[in-house]
Amino acid sequence: MPKINIDGKIIDFKHGQTIIEAARDHGIEIPHFCWHPKLSVSGNCRICLVEVEKMPKLVIACSTLASEGMVVHTKSDKVVAAQNAVMEFLLINHPLDCPICDEAGECKLQDYAYKYSVGESRFVEEKVHKDKRVPLGPRVMFDGERCISCSRCIRFCEEIAKDPELTFVQRGDRVTIVTYPGEELDNPYSMNVVDICPVGALTSRDFRFKAHVWDMSSTNSICIGCSRGCNIEIWVRNNEILRLTPRHNEEVNSYWMCDHGRLNTFKFVNSETRINSPQIRKDGQLVETSWDEAINEAVSKLKSFKPDQIAVIGSPFATCEDNYLAAKFARTVLQTNNLDFIRHIDPSFADDILRTEDITPNSLGAELAGVQPSKTGSDIKGILNSIKEKKIKALYLIEDDIVETYPEFENAIADLELFIMHSTNHNRSTALADLIFPAATYAEKNGTFVNINGVVQRIRPAVAVVELDRALDGMNMSRLDKFGTKWDRWASGKKIDALPTWKILSSIAKAMGGKLKYNMSEEVFAEMTNSIDAFKGLDYDIIGELGAKIKTEISNKVKVN
Repeated sequence: MPKINIDGKIIDFKHGQTIIEAARDHGIEIPHFCWHPKLSVSGNCRICLVEVEKMPKLVIACSTLASEGMVVHTKSDKVVAAQNAVMEFLLINHPLDCPICDEAGECKLQDYAYKYSVGESRFVEEKVHKDKRVPLGPRVMFDGERCISCSRCIRFCEEIAKDPELTFVQRGDRVTIVTYPGEELDNPYSMNVVDICPVGALTSRDFRFKAHVWDMSSTNSICIGCSRGCNIEIWVRNNEILRLTPRHNEEVNSYWMCDHGRLNTFKFVNSETRINSPQIRKDGQLVETSWDEAINEAVSKLKSFKPDQIAVIGSPFATCEDNYLAAKFARTVLQTNNLDFIRHIDPSFADDILRTEDITPNSLGAELAGVQPSKTGSDIKGILNSIKEKKIKALYLIEDDIVETYPEFENAIADLELFIMHSTNHNRSTALADLIFPAATYAEKNGTFVNINGVVQRIRPAVAVVELDRALDGMNMSRLDKFGTKWDRWASGKKIDALPTWKILSSIAKAMGGKLKYNMSEEVFAEMTNSIDAFKGLDYDIIGELGAKIKTEISNKVKVN
């Protein structure tokens, strides 16, 4: 491979790479505002100026191709002087909004002002003033004074979202960004411009002024909005999720996520509709009860039915571990063959960027985990028809809303002799249930999902429940978490008394004489790797932060319709 010398370090590079790309591949940082690895080169911020020997003047690293034998200096006196000048130029009209800016703490301009600026301004004249609160669309707010005209947002809309909506207008220091006449920034991926904006010019209208980055914990997880399984970070303050942001994984979602996944997949976690304790129906009303009483009630009721009178419905919203135990519980403890899960397909949701028509995170994982009927059992339609015909008298539903999906069966479901549910929130189905166990959400437990391409990915607890302690259980912690006490209003957020589905099923199975005894989700997954070909050779460490692909022939063979 050809080689290039950067600051005395000889590195390999690929033909066609620019200096900044070659440096980045080897962990050498060259400052940049306008350059982004997934966008075209614009070359207008000039902070990436470097000195190349035998070239008459400094060149921008983002658009200068690397060549064999090239000698590059990124820290020479000329480069440092140029960086100081560029930063001074950018800061001339930039407002001192850092104390109230949402971007503070994760702002490139702020970071580079410390690293590459002289630390004081010679500019004493009045700054140029522009519009500060401009709603570019339903989800993004624009502050013209903070904008450094890097054009990242414009290029993103044109090149990634395939929907040109933004442009520059005016000239010189009056340049600002507007939407085209009659347009709004409302494409399904519009909020990615907030992430890639290097300053605080573009902010989320949903998250504005809620918290600074240093007051939130950040936990790596997976979006549950569809079967793409976009990699995300969950940002939590005082045990409440405040925002989701995309996490880079080139094999799954690159740097992006859709606005639906960003805004509509976490608010139920902190909703008032959360189920906070087990509930039993007495005299027609659901009343709260203890875990022991609820488990005993479930055991005594389930034992009164024959195996073919019971059906179990797993969930594509639950983890592989949850579904594996649901299948094992159905077959070995209840000994029923009536086992399936509800498919949630919406062709109108899909696009050719990230969104898929399967609007659940784990359909493939549920099927691989064994949630499917045996030859003598009933699938989901068969289960519903058998309920209507009163052949199935007891239904065990895991983390789904069967009434919402099949409203025509509402009356039949209401006539069941026993209807047990695991649910995170109250819904149309819980209104009919005889017994409800509060299930932990994807943000409150460990586990795995399998996405549409057969990539197994980890989720981790970001929000503490009653059984979890943020410090003792190794959860990520913010500054407030580390120094707060239970007497501090900002460190005593509400904890839900919920458990992962696999743990609830394990407790019920144990009470029924079964052998489903697990202490951690890792133990469940370890058993899965020994009994399911698709997961062989995997463990949580191998899956890591970016996931691991199951055998292609297996993922191709299992189709989720």
